[in-house]
Amino acid sequence: MPSYTPPTKDMQFILHDVLNITASDIPGYDELEADFTSAILEEAGRLSSEVLAPLNAVGDKEGCRLENGVVYTPTGFKAAFEQVKEGGWPGLDMPEEFGGQNMPVVIGSAVGEMFSSSNMAFTMYQGLTHGAASAILAHGSQEQKETYLPKMVSCEWTGTMNLTEPHCGTDLGLMRTKAEPQDDGSYKITGQKIFISAGEHDMADNIIHLVLAKIAGGPEGIKGVSLFIVPKILVNEDGSLGARNGVAVGNIEEKMGIHGNSTCVMNYDGATGYLIGDAHKGMRAMFTMMNEARLGVGMQGLSQAEVAYQNALEYATDRLQGRDVTGVKNPDGPADPLIVHPDIRRSLMDQKSFAEGARAFVLWGATMIDAAHRAGDKDADGIVSLLTPVIKGFLTDVGYDNTIKAQQVYGGHGYIEEWGMSQFTRDARIAMIYEGANGIQALDLVGRKLAQDGGKHVMAFFDLVKTFIKENAGQDEAYDKEFLDPLKAASKDLQAAGMYFMQQGMKNPNNALSGSYDFMHMFGHVCLGLMWARMGKAARTALANGTSDPAFFETKLATGRYYMARQLPATALHLTRIQSGSETVMALDAANF
Repeated sequence: MPSYTPPTKDMQFILHDVLNITASDIPGYDELEADFTSAILEEAGRLSSEVLAPLNAVGDKEGCRLENGVVYTPTGFKAAFEQVKEGGWPGLDMPEEFGGQNMPVVIGSAVGEMFSSSNMAFTMYQGLTHGAASAILAHGSQEQKETYLPKMVSCEWTGTMNLTEPHCGTDLGLMRTKAEPQDDGSYKITGQKIFISAGEHDMADNIIHLVLAKIAGGPEGIKGVSLFIVPKILVNEDGSLGARNGVAVGNIEEKMGIHGNSTCVMNYDGATGYLIGDAHKGMRAMFTMMNEARLGVGMQGLSQAEVAYQNALEYATDRLQGRDVTGVKNPDGPADPLIVHPDIRRSLMDQKSFAEGARAFVLWGATMIDAAHRAGDKDADGIVSLLTPVIKGFLTDVGYDNTIKAQQVYGGHGYIEEWGMSQFTRDARIAMIYEGANGIQALDLVGRKLAQDGGKHVMAFFDLVKTFIKENAGQDEAYDKEFLDPLKAASKDLQAAGMYFMQQGMKNPNNALSGSYDFMHMFGHVCLGLMWARMGKAARTALANGTSDPAFFETKLATGRYYMARQLPATALHLTRIQSGSETVMALDAANF
């Protein structure tokens, strides 16, 4: 069975050596001393490795079952969920007013990675609840907040998001679910939603569905969509549970992965719903949840790559196979361990350099969310909005690829269920699809985010990279060559691609859209390059100042050099593809495919 070791030391390095969070002026960051964050991460890590990880294979093998309208989760899930709730983990970064602990998002993100690495399907139950609660917090009335949030923050009640219908996925303007106004101010919701994660289960007393629907007589298309709270069980005025609402699970989807999460078909038959925010403005409220979910899904890509890498490394260290071409390394055994071979090391370095760079990227993004929410920093909000499709799309694409690389280290054993490696690949696959398929993320990045506010935010990102290079150049020749020069070259590639879009996009929009996926990956590489440049600087500083663990920082530098030399140059390939335009992409008539 695969194992999981929480990367708490690396998280501490990023939080304190790289991001230097206690020196930030973001409210609440001054309390995040190293001893305090260590205590949180160590306890979350213990829960992840000792409680959640052992249930990962159980959930994959058993799945969920539907009996007489009730969904039963896999063996051990309910007891583990109670432990998570008792520890207050679901409300870690939620407001104290509603029972949360008001920790910054950056801490919640670090904890979320460990929970997701240990058991992604399980962690989705609380993750979706967090997103639904955030939408109510941002857009609900005070009465709605007081009614639902305390129980959702504690996960006594869980939450879902209901967007997709059988005939429409991304194009939500085509939805048919309808909402009929009632005399008491409520609505009757009728329709069917599919792919609803955690839509029904046995781990909470109530499930609060957030449902997109159209009010009769409203505008056509997406402008006519509204958002509603539709509880599984209606809530009485005194907060107690009342009658069962007109919502029921129709089926559990049979999926490639995340078997431990109950992905449901949900049927609404005149169910009582309550409007959130303004009528016909549902997408504004839903995007609060979707943007949070997209950042969380990006973290899922990282989480599966990390746990897959850990197990591949252990296997490569233990498995004896062949001899090192430069000389025997295990003279007392019949063969040398796999890890001596250059191609195995290439694969492991791909995985290691991605996971550590992606972790820094996610936590850096979380600090910008904190700056926006806690300090009202509009510039930080603009940059993290720009980077959201990059975090979601790039990290899930590459995270999935790295689970395959980890599986490949095992050879044939990676394809055998007994070893458990296929689960990481199967679970990671959904992250590229849900919360907006990655092609949609690329289109959002190029079609909307680049031009947002007159291009202000992408220019701010370029200035951020340029400033970092300028402030740190010339102090160390090796650092300049190994970290800053590759980052500068990659950033220039990214700027050249952006200029191409500006020049060609107006003439022929297909020139921009055909290159959007390459641009998203190019942007992701530049972000990880920036993170590695920052981590390289922090590691050099630690070594120069003296440290009790020089091996950790030397390893960090070696890993960073690998990424800058072997991965970051991919920006040149992406630029060449982008500048080739759309002619070859669009050449065939549909009938000739």
